[in-house]
Formats: sequence, structure tokens, C-alpha cells
Amino acid sequence: MRFSGLQAPRVARRPRQGGDPMRMLVTGGAGFIGSHFARTAADRVPGVEVVVLDTLTYAGNLRNLETVLDRPGFTFIHGDICDRESARRAMDGCDVVVNFAAETHVDRSILDSGAFVQTDVDGTRVLLEAARDLGVQRFLQVSTDEVYGNVEPPHRSDETDPLRPRSPYSASKAGGDLMALAYHHTSGVPVLITRGSNTYGPYQYPEKLIPLFVTNALDGKPLPVYGDGLQRRDWLHVEDHCAGIAAVLQRGEPGGIYNLGTGQEHPNLEVIDEIIRLTGVSRSLVRHVPDRPGHDRRYALNTSRARALGWQPRIPFEEGLEETIRWYGDNRSWWEPLGAGEHARGR
Repeated sequence: MRFSGLQAPRVARRPRQGGDPMRMLVTGGAGFIGSHFARTAADRVPGVEVVVLDTLTYAGNLRNLETVLDRPGFTFIHGDICDRESARRAMDGCDVVVNFAAETHVDRSILDSGAFVQTDVDGTRVLLEAARDLGVQRFLQVSTDEVYGNVEPPHRSDETDPLRPRSPYSASKAGGDLMALAYHHTSGVPVLITRGSNTYGPYQYPEKLIPLFVTNALDGKPLPVYGDGLQRRDWLHVEDHCAGIAAVLQRGEPGGIYNLGTGQEHPNLEVIDEIIRLTGVSRSLVRHVPDRPGHDRRYALNTSRARALGWQPRIPFEEGLEETIRWYGDNRSWWEPLGAGEHARGR
């Protein structure tokens, strides 16, 4: 990940001494993308102090942070972003906030939408209140391409497109985005929003398409495909996603929204066939199952605004997928105890 040059933007808040380190709060920092961001910031940004706030739900795992937990300048706080006192205690003294904390899986949102509204909307509001009162210098809200809803070809979603979420998950993320923008306009909170495409890589809980199908293939279990499997997605490696977030955090314009994706689409069946080829299992493991309600057919992003900041994805999908499969094969001790799969047929 390219975090070179990342430092606290100079926005009026409190006097900073020349040698003061940047202090960064990463909420949801024990989850998939958040832990990658937190680890890389701790490893590669000289002098940075990283605070992680995470409630450690099923998808949050302290093992994701084990290489940095004992590092000087790294602090883990077990707490919920919906809890005002936990949020303020974690944020106090921080220059920037990157909010990864969210309920994220569409299948789960259909079964229990309340948890998604609580975390993704009200939890974001709690953080924004704290950011306003404590005077943080930047607040980056990590969002998703799903807020745009189904995208008919050949269009690619622009940041100014209307939001048309079609699942409780995407609706809750859209609500969090709108809350963030509202606090920017009414209270001057220096908000930035990134909307990333489907993200994959090591340490992803096995309920999303790639980690589920990889771990099932490694165990010889069925590969459950929603509908005809021709849904089209843009797959972004977690390292490229986090590098995009870092670029927006450093160089983005407060109040701005930035799409992050590769610009290359792959039908789900094409991804599944590649997983089958790389793992060497039989295609007879594929099972087509009824499609889920409101399943978006296609996501596609116009990423020119983020690329204008100097960011671009660098990991080809074929290379990233092969490396990801190798990681799951080498790290059974990480995923086998999780018992994932009950809400897992891919986005």
C-alpha cells in the first residue's frame, strides 16, 4: 500500500508541535479492510499513532491485528461506535478518523435490518457528533458502490448520480453517507467519502463470494451460486482499496465523494470458474440456488475523481485472486475456527 507522505492536514484545531505524530482513529479496525488499513498505517507511516475501535462482532478478529497490537503507538479499544462515551474516548486527541465500522453483508441485512440501521446510520451519527465537538481535521466515511443500486450498461456510476439502494444494507450505507454530508454542511465537519467496489484479499470473513468459494473449494464443499451467476462486479484488491482511501484522506477535498474501483467487470461465474481452476476442484461442486430478493445485476464505477488525486489500482485481478487463494490455503488456522457459511452466497 502506498501511504507515502500521509500526514495530518493542517486544519485549525489545536496547536501542534513540529515533532508531534499524527494520531489516527480507525473504527472497525479489526475487520477485513479496516485491519489492513490499520496494519499498513502502523507499519509504513513514520511516527503515526493508530487507535483502533472495534466491537469485535463475528467479522471482527483481533488475530487480524496481531502483528501490530504490541507496537508502540498502537492502541486497541474494545467498544461500539454507537456508544457515545466509547466513541469520544477513542477519538479524543485524534487528528483524523477513518470509519470502516459497519454491518456489511446483504443476506444478513435482509434477515435483520435493525442492526444495520443502528450501526451504519446511527453509529455514523455518533462518530460525527464526536468529530464535530472534538475538532478532528478529517473524517473519512468508507462506503460502497452498492448505494448506487443496479447500474445498466454501459453507464458507470458517477459520484453525483442519485442513490438507489435496493437492500437494507445498501440503504443503511446510503443513510450513513447522507448523514456525513449533512454534518459537513451544517456543522463544518471535514468529511470525505469513498465508495469502493467489491473488495477481496487475505483476512476476509468467509461469507462474501471469493473467500466463501475459496474455503468451500479447499474443503470440497458445494459452491452455491445465486441465480444464473451472471451478476457483474468490479473486484478491487484490499491493498489497492486502502491505498485509494489513503490518497483521498491526504489529498481529497472535504465534502467530496470518491469512487474506488478498477474499471474492469467480471461475471460471478467467471470468478467462480477461475477459483475452480486454481484450486483444482471439480465444477460439479457448483450448485445454482434461488436468487436473493433485490439482487443487483451490475455495479460499475467512474473512478476518474480518485485517479486525479494520483491513485490507481495496481494489482491485476488474476494475480490478486491467485495470491488470495494461496493465503487461505496457507492459513486454515485463521478461517477454519470461524464456522462461517450460514449467510454466504456472495454479493
